[in-house]
This record gives sequence, structure tokens and C-alpha cells, in this order.
Amino acid sequence: MRILFVGDVVGKPGVQFVTEVLPGVRRQESIDLAVVNSENADGGSGLTPSIYRKLIAAGVDCITLGDHIYKKKDIIEILDSQSNIVKPANFPADAPGKCWVVVKSETGRNVAVFSLMGRVFMRPVDCPFTAADRILSEIPDDVKIRFCDFHAEATSDKQLMGRYLDGRVSACLGTHTHVATADEQILPGGTAFQCDVGMSGPHESILGRQINKVMEATITFKPLPFLVAHNDIRMNGAIVDVDPKSGRAQGIRRFCVREKDAERYMDEY
Repeated sequence: MRILFVGDVVGKPGVQFVTEVLPGVRRQESIDLAVVNSENADGGSGLTPSIYRKLIAAGVDCITLGDHIYKKKDIIEILDSQSNIVKPANFPADAPGKCWVVVKSETGRNVAVFSLMGRVFMRPVDCPFTAADRILSEIPDDVKIRFCDFHAEATSDKQLMGRYLDGRVSACLGTHTHVATADEQILPGGTAFQCDVGMSGPHESILGRQINKVMEATITFKPLPFLVAHNDIRMNGAIVDVDPKSGRAQGIRRFCVREKDAERYMDEY
């Protein structure tokens, strides 16, 4: 089976672009399951119920989140009620949201999805390695396909998690830094790994925000808002092929749709 993971959707430009091209991408790339990190979807920080519904309607099967998960408080009802969206599993037990979910692929296969958050240069959270062990012990044995979004800053943190989960998940793919890395690989135990799948949104920017505002605030220390940029929109992610019987990855490749490529996917839809 084939899983598409789309990285950090940023702001209105990112949401609009992903929802426009995703149906065509699913068809042309024979995608069985689409997982999308959406923690930056509303104005660059957080997710709202209306954007959640828009993404799901466009063909997203499951949504993962990270450190900006609760920036929009009205998403809490969605986190508690819906079975296709997860919080980082190493958040406190009483934090709103589910630690893992099982969603069905287009072909009816069960896929477990969970998210973890790193601790290096991030907000204080519980140990992601301990949380991973707990989650994997809770997922039913007959669910062979298991997907982890590791939302972390440090590449060393991400590499460690990939090795820690090797052979126990189908894929461990990173988000948060908004810059796609060129280290996609299949680890020895059969886990697809990439430090970061990149950002879906405006790339003529500083990680999705307007260059001039970020530059001025950095140089002058003025408390300026970091507004979402608008140019060079791309959808970045990774496509992972998985053996459904063993749950082991058979292939991984970086995937990017640029604005100049978008028309053929929208025409397809």
C-alpha cells in the first residue's frame, strides 16, 4: 500500500494549495492513505474546526499536530470527538486529544497513526521514547501498518527516534523544521525514515512567514507580527510504499508539488 505524508501546512496559502491538488495527487500517485500535519494551518499557528473539515473533505485521512496544537481553543472539541486526528502522545494524559488512532486506507486496510514531540529546543514534554513504547504496546497486534510523525527540532533527536522505532513502525517521518531533508531511507529493520518532510505553503519566506517582518524583528527586537507569506507555494511530503502483510516499508521518496505543476493535478481532479 502507498502512504502520502504531507508536512506542516502553513496558513491560508498552504491550506488552499493542499486542498486543491490533493485529490489529483491521490489519483495520479495511487495513494491509499493521506496523513497531513496541520498544526500551522490557521494563520501559521494552530488549527480550527473549519480548516479541519476542509482538509478532510479534500481527501485527508488523518491529521497530526505538534507544539501549536492548542493555539486555537475551539479545536479541542474536534480533538476529543474525532477519530482521525491525534495529539502528540507524550503530552500529559489529561491534555485534550487521542494519543493514537486507527484509520482505514482506501483499500480497507487498518493503519495506526500517532505523533510524538521531541524535547531538544522544544517545550517541556514527557519522554517521547517511553511514550512510543506505551503506544506500540496499546496498538492491536493485527494492525501491522504503523505510522509515526515525530515533531522535533534537532536532527539528532529525529535520527535517534528513527533507530529506536526501526522494525516496530512502517514509517517514522519528521516535521516541525519546515525544511525538507535529503536523508530519506529504509532503515535496516524495515522502517521508512526522513528527518523532515518539509513545509506545505509559501517558500518565498522564512519558514512560511513574510521575510521583511521576520528580518526586522530579528534585527531590531521590535515585537512585530510574523505574517504568513504568499509566494512560491509548494506541497512537500513523502510517499512511502509498505508491505501490508509485514508492515515493513519497501520504498520512500520525497514528493513536492510546485505551483507550476499544480494545474495537471487539478485537471486530473
